[in-house]
Amino acid sequence: MSQPALPWSTAWRIARRDLSARFRGLRLLLACLFLGVGALAAIGTLTGAIERELKDRGQAILGGDLQVEVWQRRASDAELKAFAALGRVSGGIRLQAMATRGELASPVELKAVDSAWPLVGRLELDDGRTVGAPAAGEAWLSGDAAARLGVKRGDSFAIGGQALTVGGIIRAEPDRLSEGFALGPPVIVADSFPASAGLTQPGAMYRARYRVLLPAGSDPVAAIDSLKAKFPAAGFTYRQRDKAAPGAEQFVGRMGEFLVLVGLAALVIAGIGIGGGVSSYMEARRGSIATFKVLGATSRDIARIYVLQVASAALIGALAGLVVGVLVTPLFTRMLGELLPVAPGLVLDWSALARAAAYGLLVALVFAAPPLLAARRFPAMALFRARVSPLARARREALVPVLGGMAAIAALAMATAAQPRVSATFLAGATALLGLLALLGWAIRHAASRAPRPQRPLLRLALANLHRPSAQTGALVTALGFGLSAFVLLAAVESALDANIAKRVPQRAPDYFVLDVPKDRADAFRLAATQSEPGARVRLVPALRGAILAYGPEGAMTRVSSLKSIPDDAWPLRGERGLTYSDQVPEGNIVTAGKWWPTGYSGEPLVSVDERLAQILNLKLGDKITVGLLGVERSARIASFRRIDWDSLGFNYVLVFSPNAISDAPHNMAAMVDIPDGADKAPLLQRLVREFPSSSVIEVGGVLRQARDLLRQVSTAILAAASVAVLAGVAVLLGAIAAARASRLYDNVILRVLGASRRQLLLLQLAEYGLLALLLSGVALALGSGLAWVVVVKLFEFEWLPDWPQVLGVLGAGLALVIAFALAGSLPLLRAKPAQALREL
Repeated sequence: MSQPALPWSTAWRIARRDLSARFRGLRLLLACLFLGVGALAAIGTLTGAIERELKDRGQAILGGDLQVEVWQRRASDAELKAFAALGRVSGGIRLQAMATRGELASPVELKAVDSAWPLVGRLELDDGRTVGAPAAGEAWLSGDAAARLGVKRGDSFAIGGQALTVGGIIRAEPDRLSEGFALGPPVIVADSFPASAGLTQPGAMYRARYRVLLPAGSDPVAAIDSLKAKFPAAGFTYRQRDKAAPGAEQFVGRMGEFLVLVGLAALVIAGIGIGGGVSSYMEARRGSIATFKVLGATSRDIARIYVLQVASAALIGALAGLVVGVLVTPLFTRMLGELLPVAPGLVLDWSALARAAAYGLLVALVFAAPPLLAARRFPAMALFRARVSPLARARREALVPVLGGMAAIAALAMATAAQPRVSATFLAGATALLGLLALLGWAIRHAASRAPRPQRPLLRLALANLHRPSAQTGALVTALGFGLSAFVLLAAVESALDANIAKRVPQRAPDYFVLDVPKDRADAFRLAATQSEPGARVRLVPALRGAILAYGPEGAMTRVSSLKSIPDDAWPLRGERGLTYSDQVPEGNIVTAGKWWPTGYSGEPLVSVDERLAQILNLKLGDKITVGLLGVERSARIASFRRIDWDSLGFNYVLVFSPNAISDAPHNMAAMVDIPDGADKAPLLQRLVREFPSSSVIEVGGVLRQARDLLRQVSTAILAAASVAVLAGVAVLLGAIAAARASRLYDNVILRVLGASRRQLLLLQLAEYGLLALLLSGVALALGSGLAWVVVVKLFEFEWLPDWPQVLGVLGAGLALVIAFALAGSLPLLRAKPAQALREL
C-alpha cells in the first residue's frame, strides 16, 4: 500500500518556513519574471488603450463617418448631391499658405471650413469657449501660429494679402489627428476666405475635403462603394471612420507588434534565467531534500513543497511586474498624448494584464519544470553524493510540462497576435535558437573532451572545466549566446536607425520651397529671388496633381479601381500624386531604358516612369498610362524609365510627361530656392511674401528639424523597447554566472587545498569564460544582426545600414562585461575557507 501524500496545507507550512522572506536563491526568478511580465503588461495596456481610442473615437477623429478628398477642384453639383443623399455634409479646403504680420511671416496650414463644421465634437479655445466655424474675416489660430506671428485675440494679420482678425487660440481641435502631417501650424478660417484671397485660382495646390455624417446604423464602406461606382474617374480619395487615422493606426500596429515580440523575447531570455535560477536553488536545497527523504517524505511530497515555493516566488514576481507595468503606462500616455489618441491617467486593460501574467507563468513552468522534477526522482543517498556523482537529468519526465507549456504559449500568442504569421515566425525562431544553442553547448563539451591537452596547467584546467561532470557549459552557452546577442541587437538597431535618419533627412537641402507660383509670373519670381540674393539658385517646375487610373498594354490596361488590394511598394496608385512635364531629363534623374523626347516634341503624348514603379507593375516600354487630371482622363505612352535619386531633397516625380500631354491643364509652378551659406534670408523671404501673396513659402530647415525629431522619437521608442531584452539578457548572464559559481565551490576548495593561489584561480576563471565568450561572439554577432535586420527592414521598412565598427565595439564591450561579471562572481569563492566549505559540502 502506497504512502498517502502530504496534505497541501502541510506542504505549504513546510514550504513557507523553508522559504526565506527575502527569497534568497530565487531572486533571479523574481527579477526575470518581473522584467518580462512588466514589459508585456505595459506594452499590452498602452497599445490596447490606443487601439480602443482609435476605434471608439473614429467618428470624432475623422469628423464624420466618411471623408471624400479631391485635389485642385471642388466637388461638382452632381457630386455634392450624391454626398448629401448619404447624410449631413460638411465641406472645406486645405492648403499651404503664408501668414504675415508686419515683418513677421510664417507658413501655415490653412483650413477653410463651412458653417456645418464640425459634424462631430466642438472646437475648444484657450479661453474656455467651444465654437464651430469662424465668422467671415475671423480666424482660429493654433498656439504655434500665434507665437510665430506674435498675435493674441483681437489682433490682425494677413494671409494672401487679405486681413484677418484673431478670434481665438485653439486648445483642442476635434479632427486634428486625421489631418495628417502638416508643413505649418493650423489656421482655421471660413470656407469663403481662400477664394476671396485668390488662393484657389485654377492650378493652385489645394485639397477639397467633404465629411459625411451617415444616419445611425449605416455602413460607411457601402457608402464609399456606391460613390466609387457613380464617380469612377473623379480622382476621389476615401476614408471612413474605422480607418480615421491610417498613419497612426499603421504606426501603432507595427510598434505594438514589435513591442509584443520584444516582450516575448525578454520572457524567453528570462526563461533561461528562470531555469538556471531554479536549478541553482534546488542545488542549494539538495541537503534539505535528502533530509526530507530520509525522514520519510515521498517524491510527491518533495514536489509539492518545492513547487509551492517556486510558484509563490513566480506569482510575486509576475504580480510585481503587472503592478509596475500598469504604473508606468501613464508616463507613456503623457508622452504620446499629443501624437496619438490615448486617454491620460491610469489605464487598466484586464485582458492585456491577464495575457502578460499567463505568458510569465507559462514560461516559468517550461523552464522550471526540469530542475523541479529532477529533485523528486532520486533517493536520498544519490542526493547526498550529487556533488561527486552528478544526477542524471529527468528529461523524459519533463516532456509533458515542457511541451504542454510551450503549446500553451504558442496557442496564446497565435490567438492574440495582430499578425499571426510574424508571431509564429518568432516562436519558431526562438525554439530553433534554443535548440541551436543547446546543440552548440553539447558540441563545445564534446570538442573540449576530445581536444589535445595544453601544456600550461591553467589552460588545461580551463579546458577540462568545459566538459567535466556537473559542468555548466550548456547553461552558460545559452545564457551567453542570448545575452551577447541582445547587445548586438541593440547596437545594430541603433546604428541602422541613426544612419537612416542621416540618409533620409539630408543635412544639405534647398533653403526654400515655394508652392503656387503663378505660371505667367515665373520670370518675375526668378528676378525677385536673384535681386534679393544675387547668389541664389532658383529652379522652377510645373506642378500638377493627378491620380493614376489605369496602366498596362494598350487594349488590355488594368484599372486601379478594379484592384482588390494595392501593394505597399505601389504607393503612387493610392490617390492623387504630383505630376509635371519637361523637355529635359529632370535634375538628379537618369534614363535607364528608352529615350527622352526632343525639345518641342508635338507627337503622341509620352510619359517617363520611375523604374521602381515599372518593376512593381510589370510595365514595359510602349505600354500606356491613364491619369485623372482635374476630372479629365488623359493617356500617354511610356517612352522611358528613370532612376530617381529619392535621397535628394529636390523635385522628384514618379511620372514626367512630355509638355504636349498635360501643359494645357490649369496649373502653377513650384520653385526651389537655394542661397549661399551665411547669406541673410530675411530680405528674400519678405520680398517673396510681399510680391507673391498667393504663394506659399516653406522654409526647409524647419521641415527637416520636424522630420528628424519625428524619426528620433521613433528611434528612441524602438531602442527603449529593445533595451528590455538587454536587461533580461544581463539578468540571465548574472544568474548563469552565479549558478556556475555555486557548482565550482567544491572544485575551488580542492584546488586551494592542493596549493592553488587566488591569482591562479582568477586566471582559471578568466581563461574559461574568455574561451567561451570568444567562441560565442561569432554566434552572437550573426544572431543579433539577424534579429536587428528583421526589426529594421521587415517590421519598420527602413534600410539596413548598421555601423559595423560600432556593433563590433558594443560586442567587445559585452565580452568585457561578461569577463568582469565572471571575475566579480569568483571573489566570494576566493574568500571561502577550505575547512568550513568542506564541512558544508
